[in-house]
Amino acid sequence: MFARLKRQILALGSGRNVDFLAELALLLLGAFSGFLGALMGIGGGVIVVPILILFFMLDAHQAVGTSLVMIIFTALSSTWAYHRQKRIDWKIGVLAAVTTIPGASLGAYTTKFFASESLGIIFGVFLLLVAAMMIRRSFLTNVSSNNPATYNKHTSELLRRTWTRRIVDASGKIFEYDANIHSGLLLSFLGGFASGFLGIGGGLIVVPIFAIVIGLPMHLAVATSMVTMIFTSISGVSTHIMLGNVRIEYAVPLIIGITFGTQAGATAARRLRSKTLERIFAIAVLAIGIWLIISRL
Repeated sequence: MFARLKRQILALGSGRNVDFLAELALLLLGAFSGFLGALMGIGGGVIVVPILILFFMLDAHQAVGTSLVMIIFTALSSTWAYHRQKRIDWKIGVLAAVTTIPGASLGAYTTKFFASESLGIIFGVFLLLVAAMMIRRSFLTNVSSNNPATYNKHTSELLRRTWTRRIVDASGKIFEYDANIHSGLLLSFLGGFASGFLGIGGGLIVVPIFAIVIGLPMHLAVATSMVTMIFTSISGVSTHIMLGNVRIEYAVPLIIGITFGTQAGATAARRLRSKTLERIFAIAVLAIGIWLIISRL
């Protein structure tokens, strides 16, 4: 069975039709990336792009463009799940989209100036940097999902607060924090650029910005990033379609799998402590980054 799957993956890479076994592999990949994406507030592109490159032999540009199509549905499904939990700060999410949208378009256009091999290595290095930042943060701060005030105590020494926020989720849990929205909006442009350039939802940049710069508790940062990701991904996909970087035969089974994975991921995230969620995020990204760099050297 493994040998047959390998042959079908090779067939996909050569442009022939997708058969049932290969579609099943893509569907399972979509479910897993959707679960991980909803769990950590990312689009799942950090999982899908490397696998499309390494195992399905797609050109890096096509892997990036196809991943973004999938991420639109990841963001929509996850947003619905987190909306039911009432853990989305809608004002911050929509405002952040204002700067991520042009960033995504510019990032997608910029890919045309990079060779496929270079794009893969850049993606891997980017993941290592993000993972290092998140691991460092998780050990330096005492983030507690049970006491949002403790979270703000540690970050308030570093950040200037400009907007007092209060969110009550579906279970009655209260999140109170001061949002440094102005600096966060400027930096969100980078999240949009990363989305279009690397084929990710932008959550790898947006989640740390929401948590570290703006000051959202980690659970809210994860949930709110999904709202921003809807607009960011649509913007990036539009440019990639014009560049011919979208392979719809790969995108469809990925999207079907995502529909199921995101709901499970959002439920799991609700049960985890903030620090645990942050470390899972960092370790997963670190492993993928190392894997991708080694494979491209």
